[in-house]
Amino acid sequence: MSRASFLILSACWLLFLPELAHAGGEKNRLIAAEAEPQNWLTYGRTYGEQRYSPLVQINTATVSRLGLIWAADMETIRGLEATPLIVDGVLYTSGSWGMVMAFDVRTGKRLWKYDPQVPGYWARYGCCDVVNRGVAYWEGRIFVGSFDDRLIAIDAKTGQEIWQVNTIDRTRSYTITGAPRVVKGKVIIGNGGAEFGVRGYFSAYDADSGKMLWRFYTVPASNEGPHESLALSRAAATWSKATRWEAGGGGTVWDSMSYDPELDLLYVGVGNGSPWGREIRSPGGGDNLYLSSILAVDPDDGRLVWYYQTTPGDSWDYTATQHILLADLKLGGRIRKVLMQAPKNGFFYILDRETGELLSADKYINATWASHVDLKTGRPVETGQADWSNGPKVVMPFDPGGHNWQPMSFNPGTGLVYIPTHVGALLYKPVDKFTYRPGAENMGMDLPGIFRTFVGGEKTGVEKYPVYGELQAWDPVARKKIWGVVYPRTMNGGTLTTAGNLVFQGTGDGRFAAYKADDGTRLWQVSFGNGILGSPVTYSVDGRQYVSVLAGWGGAAMLGHDAGKFGRLKYINNGYLLTFALGGKAEFPDLEVRDYTLPKPPPPTGTKQQVENGMDLYHSHCARCHGAMAISINMLPDLRQSITRTSDVFADIVLDGLLQANGMAGFSDLLTKPDVEAIRAFIIKRANEDYQVQESSRR
Repeated sequence: MSRASFLILSACWLLFLPELAHAGGEKNRLIAAEAEPQNWLTYGRTYGEQRYSPLVQINTATVSRLGLIWAADMETIRGLEATPLIVDGVLYTSGSWGMVMAFDVRTGKRLWKYDPQVPGYWARYGCCDVVNRGVAYWEGRIFVGSFDDRLIAIDAKTGQEIWQVNTIDRTRSYTITGAPRVVKGKVIIGNGGAEFGVRGYFSAYDADSGKMLWRFYTVPASNEGPHESLALSRAAATWSKATRWEAGGGGTVWDSMSYDPELDLLYVGVGNGSPWGREIRSPGGGDNLYLSSILAVDPDDGRLVWYYQTTPGDSWDYTATQHILLADLKLGGRIRKVLMQAPKNGFFYILDRETGELLSADKYINATWASHVDLKTGRPVETGQADWSNGPKVVMPFDPGGHNWQPMSFNPGTGLVYIPTHVGALLYKPVDKFTYRPGAENMGMDLPGIFRTFVGGEKTGVEKYPVYGELQAWDPVARKKIWGVVYPRTMNGGTLTTAGNLVFQGTGDGRFAAYKADDGTRLWQVSFGNGILGSPVTYSVDGRQYVSVLAGWGGAAMLGHDAGKFGRLKYINNGYLLTFALGGKAEFPDLEVRDYTLPKPPPPTGTKQQVENGMDLYHSHCARCHGAMAISINMLPDLRQSITRTSDVFADIVLDGLLQANGMAGFSDLLTKPDVEAIRAFIIKRANEDYQVQESSRR
């Protein structure tokens, strides 16, 4: 079919959709979401999660006239990653901590705000910022998971809480960052936290009452049992007898889900192990089911129907929690109902979504850990170059993976999948002896040793690999990349594609652009200044098509794998919801330039050994939020700046949680007063070193 014919059919189809929009009543509305292109009713627009819109008012010929209509302040300086929902002219979106706002899409007027009042100290239990990726809608209710693991139902009209339930054992370090899904009146939600030593699961709750209906644990709690399901009994045999069960095993379900109403199967992506390294986690080997796997379950009772493990015995944080797309493709001369995923490990997978049969697996970026996937066995063939159990190894992809949480999209007109990819390598190094520490990171990685290596200028091999991001158009039938757009930052936004032959994506350096879906030509771009990691959506009201996206840098991007190449944020990270339409002429909000000037720090303190100990402790507990070598590249305080005013109360902050309301928790369970004094000495030393450089440059 030609592009012109496809556009004509799409336009004709839209004429009949309003009559179909509510066919079968409100309970079937999500199943029939394809019939409501004016709305965006669920995370991926439809249960198949294609993130494809049949709207054509904004197309290759008109997109140059796209302009800002309104911008709404999201009242946060933390990361924004949500996909908004649009239901009958109202936009619903979550922000940091699981806060929810509703807006009139015509005017941008905020209708209500719901704040789950997450205690600030819970921020320490998240690996990657206090982000939230979206809400769910069902029968006049909005559902959201708070960062501290409560599932909450909200009245969509008033913003009033209807019910909330706790989803975790609150003695363990879980978080919720993913969007719930509603299937057959059940709200499905998982949790994050594998880096902190927890056991993964996902659960179904009754949408009316909040009662838990079933729970699927993704890893066993022991070898012997008793096990919660037959699936776990089978999985237990893939874990060694020496498994470090106290560390939980991992396997958290922190993001992707999709659903096929015809097959009545819910597809769920499972995360990495805890600890990361297989020989630390499960000495002696084993596939460690169901880590890094795609599960197909019965949504009525949570029974496992089939599974496919993308990375058996994962050692590199290669989660399979990335976006899962459902589509019908012509493969081998016949139409197949398929599931597609580009997980962290660098391979693009196509599975038969009815049976779980592996149909293809191809590298979409360079991956040094495996040469290929054997289609007969379904298993990757490891190269042996990535085994870091006995010493440091440089591995590609790095821990953010070739593709992370940012959703990809599929355009049935072009037949292409649009993947927000990352390119980079990481030095993996094991700890000398792993000890499980409740409430702390339990990855089994020698983070201080890795930082010491780089600070000392030692060549590791990481420097040989490029670091960048890329919007990649992948042909799943031809099994190859068709075109790509390279970005300087690795972390960029999710993608949206439309029948107007367009692909939209934001970038980590603050641009929002539209490309021709068939060949990647950039047709339109605006520069906002604040990083855009959220996923755009498009919808229509009163015959006018809109595009909305959240702007607010953060999340896993805080870890700064590309910081040395690209540098720090120029602006203070005020988050906004941006909405565009043809003919829009609104002005972008002014962003305040961030001041990186270092004030004169306190005089150096501590012995050489104390400072060295402080550097190790800092990189074990502080660097993931405040930056390597105390250089903040993100929205959180630069400790070289703040130590001037906090030096006298440093122990009160770090041990006792003086600033926990701001998200800076106390660490008295992990650190002693001498530890904190050593960290303080290290920060003061770093502040003095860089202050001298700053002042010398001014002379």
